[in-house]
Amino acid sequence: MTEERIIDEVVLREYLSEKKYKELRATLSEMNAADIAAIMDDMEDENSLRIFRILPKDMAADVFSDLEIESQQYIIQSLSDKEASNIIDNMMADDATDLLEEMPANVVKKILANARPDTRADINHLLRYPEDSAGSIMTVEYIDLIETMTVEDAIKRIKRIGLDSETVNICYVLDKQRLLVGTVAIRYLLLKQETDIIGEIMNDNVISINTLTDQEEAANMFKKYDFTAMPVVDNENRLVGIITIDDVVDILEEEATEDIEKMAAIIPTDKPYFRVGIFETYRKRMPWLLLLMISATFTGAIITKYTNALASYVVLTAYIPMLMDTGGNAGSQASVSIIRGLSLGEVEFGDIFKTIWKEIRVAVLCGLTLSLTNFVKLLVLDHLELRIAIIVCITLVLVVCFAKLVGCTLPLIAAKIGFDPAVMASPLITTIVDAISLSVYFALATSMLHLAT
Repeated sequence: MTEERIIDEVVLREYLSEKKYKELRATLSEMNAADIAAIMDDMEDENSLRIFRILPKDMAADVFSDLEIESQQYIIQSLSDKEASNIIDNMMADDATDLLEEMPANVVKKILANARPDTRADINHLLRYPEDSAGSIMTVEYIDLIETMTVEDAIKRIKRIGLDSETVNICYVLDKQRLLVGTVAIRYLLLKQETDIIGEIMNDNVISINTLTDQEEAANMFKKYDFTAMPVVDNENRLVGIITIDDVVDILEEEATEDIEKMAAIIPTDKPYFRVGIFETYRKRMPWLLLLMISATFTGAIITKYTNALASYVVLTAYIPMLMDTGGNAGSQASVSIIRGLSLGEVEFGDIFKTIWKEIRVAVLCGLTLSLTNFVKLLVLDHLELRIAIIVCITLVLVVCFAKLVGCTLPLIAAKIGFDPAVMASPLITTIVDAISLSVYFALATSMLHLAT
């Protein structure tokens, strides 16, 4: 929290406690909507609602859109049906849809019943698209022009509907069947003659996405083409909405959070940390912990199998944690790099052999460096006999190679068969590599030391 925001919050709280509502309203009117929302999110629900009721009407919808979903739900359910519907009417359709998707059905029904017919139609239109699709995150507030219009007619239309549009920078040109045929920038319109025809000056090289396209793929297209807005079309190439850069920022944050949680063996949630209850957190974490614990029994079985070898050379036990940790870390490095490459479109399944060849060479270099360093340490500091030091160091090289191989191939295979590659991250790979590490270690030890298993 910045110092300026802390000061603003202190001032607002002081005005609230002293009931200086005139001064409070004047201060709020000079603040940015996003800053007001951030302060309201940190306040108690009752105070947050009091501030919201004092907000100037022209700011209320903007502030409401920037609130966290829990604050939005509390406020919307505290308002009268008419007040709630007014807020929904003044929100962008995509933001209103996101809110209503999280609300109880009976509340949604009352709000929509009192909303304007056009608002109700827009929200119902967005609600029918699959979750996490381009259609579910698009907005239907955009400026469309007909290709037969003149520049003069186009500018008149922009002035008439532009205030209610998500963006006016780019206008979308349609033919008589509402098929998307081009785009035109508003700055370009201003430089043209009033009698010029839109269809003759538009850019007909249109890049669009389908309503059913996954939202992550849509975000990647924004990055590829450096867009601030992108049209969304149906299967017949009819324009149905647009996605803007603010939606993409939310998508990237959501997808990154989801990947991080999956890589940590947690079932993803879209709620802030302190908004997730204890038992819900338990349910999100327990399944993977249980699965990983059961899978780790293979490690125990391997150690049990080589009990005799360990009894003869107890010193072997001291280096098990180092070998397992190094293998797990090496596998995690490879898997995270590949998962990142997959998400950015830099790597695909067809590159699997190229990827393996690269990771094996990296593994050999890393393994040799680690083993040589460790060899000196084992002889000089640990005073280990030569045969044991050689076994540990050879195992170290092989473990790093196996770990890199597993770490780079599992995410690629997961992506190929339709699973999220992030699932194949640290915890699962570490469990697999642990079993491989022990098997290699004890196999070498029994072979070189001629021990009975």
